[in-house]
Parts: sequence; C-alpha cells; structure tokens
Amino acid sequence: MTSNLLSNNQTPVLVGLSGGVDSSVAAALLHQRGYAVQGVTLWLMRGKGQCCSEGLVDAARICEQLGIPHHIVDSRDRFAQEIIDYLVTGYGAGTTPLPCSRCNRSVKFTPMLDYARRELGINQIATGHYARITYDSQLDRYQLRRSIDLHKDQSYFLYEVGQTELGACIFPLGDRTKAQVRQIASELGLATADKPESQDLCLIEAHGSMREFLGKYLAPMAGQIVDTAGKVLGSHDGIHNFTIGQRRGIGVSAPQPLYVIKLDPVLNRVIVGTREEGAMASCRVHSVNWVSIPPASVPLRAEVQIRYRAVPASAVVVPVDHDRAQITFAEPQFGITPGQAAVFYQPDPEGDMVLGGGIIEKD
Repeated sequence: MTSNLLSNNQTPVLVGLSGGVDSSVAAALLHQRGYAVQGVTLWLMRGKGQCCSEGLVDAARICEQLGIPHHIVDSRDRFAQEIIDYLVTGYGAGTTPLPCSRCNRSVKFTPMLDYARRELGINQIATGHYARITYDSQLDRYQLRRSIDLHKDQSYFLYEVGQTELGACIFPLGDRTKAQVRQIASELGLATADKPESQDLCLIEAHGSMREFLGKYLAPMAGQIVDTAGKVLGSHDGIHNFTIGQRRGIGVSAPQPLYVIKLDPVLNRVIVGTREEGAMASCRVHSVNWVSIPPASVPLRAEVQIRYRAVPASAVVVPVDHDRAQITFAEPQFGITPGQAAVFYQPDPEGDMVLGGGIIEKD
C-alpha cells in the first residue's frame, strides 16, 4: 500500500480553504513541500461562521500570506438544494439527517475537483480533513483510513467520497494531531493560528442552533410525548426538535432517566423510554457506498459506527442489494438513528480502514 501524499516538483494542487486553522495548515504544508498551491473557498451561505463571510476573509488572508492565488466559488444554490432542502425534508419526516457526509460528496469534493480540472487545469485537490488515503495496487483501489488523531478523525464523514475523488485528493493532516497542527500554525505565524475551533456543523454556527435553523423552515406543530405503553407524559411543539437518543430538554420528568427512542411523524408523537427500551440489535441502511473494497456480495464482519462520536461496535453486514444492507450487532446498540450514517470499518486489530457505509433507514 502506498500513500497519495508524495513530495513532488511543483505539482499543481487546489486546496479547499474554509478560513479555519486546519485548512490553512494543509495549504501551508503543501506549499512547503513544493506543490504549486492554489486556494479555493466555497461560498455556501450568508452569515457568520467558518463557511460564510468570516471564513472567506480569513481564507483570503491565508492565501495572501502564502503568496498563492485564491478563488471563490459561489456554491449557495447547490448548498441550498443538496443540504438545506435535505435537512428540512428529513427532520420534517422524523429522521435526523447527516448533512456533513452528503456535503462532502455533493457540495465539496466532486464539485471542487470538477472546478479544478475544468477551470484551472489542476488534477489534484487537498483539504484539511483528519483522515488518510492509501492505495492498494492488488485491488487497484484507493482506501480511506482513520486519522492518527482519533479524537479528530473525520473518516466517518467521508465514507461517501468516491474513488475518483479519493485518487485525486491529499489529506496533509491525516498523520498529525490537532495539537501538532496548532503548533505548526503558530510556528509559521499563520493568520488563523489562534482561531477558535469551529462547530462540527456550519449551520449551527450561522444560526445559533439547529432548532433556530429549522424554525425558519418548519412551523411549530403541537403533539404528544408518550412512553412505550402510549401513556401521555407531556407535549411538544414539533418532532423536528427531537432526535433519537436525546435525554436533555425533552420536557418530561420521571423516576428514571428517559430518552427519545422513536419519532412518529404520522401521529406527531415523540416516544420516550429507558436505554434498555431504546436498544436495537439490528438496522438496515440504504444508499450504501463501498469505499476501500469492491461492493460486497457476501456477509462480512465489521466494526460499525452509528454516530460520529459513537464507539464502533462489532457487527455482521449483509448486502441486500446493490445499495442496501442489513446490519446485525453482536450486542444491542442504543441510539440507532434513522438519517444518520452507519459506517463500516475493517475489524482488524487496527480497524482504521473504512469499508463502506450507508444511511440508517426508519423501521
């Protein structure tokens, strides 16, 4: 296996710059290694935050500091169609969509590579994501792997990225920790060295909270909060304000801790219960993308991660058809959430390779 991060002689590369410290260091490292670096910032929406006006300005400052060209691509319409509409529709239907992986595929990597090749004649792109890419010559396949910094690893959000994009992409931060990245930024005197950590979701930065964002698109709709026996425990103003696994802010009291374990958009109900009542032994996923291996046709063992911060759990993944699979866990899992991704990792001692992943379906 080989890495696609190689020293070279002025090979052109287009680096995605959000205006944060991570992408700034990624650009600086490639610039140091002799790449002919150009920067690009995608204008996703108006407002404060890493992806908006502040990020555009900071990205431009970094490019000026490094002495490299800076391009701005107006991606607002694409972001609205691919992400905002997707989120609003999903939350309104009682799921908890995962926008980041979809954004990486549909708004960032593929459009960025297309822009680099079509407009600039550049065949390689790079980002500040914490992940690694290797190449398996026997499989003739690029493989997505976890970052060495497991606290910052973003491979979970990258499972939808295709082979074409992985083959053209560089992740300069994959073999570094966040602390090392901060140190590099400070040593180089980058303008973003002391910039605070951004939110995992840019929409929260722009709107303050997911509730405030959704409130702009979904009207309040009063309904009941019930337990698993159907007993009414309280009321709510919209199922879109809840997510499976939620404990805080439910608005009901009970002798034992209660969690949201199901959302019923038909009856407009939020169902709550204990952790035991919310645990599930299996789930089904759709829109499966096989990343590091060819599409599976037989059951395979994997470590499956059902949330970004969840601990991977041992499971068997059974392909159902070309883009769906059934997942059966060795032990029941709490917080399996329709709309979120279940990402399959290789079950070896390292377990750092992403096999594939898909979106968890509703029951």
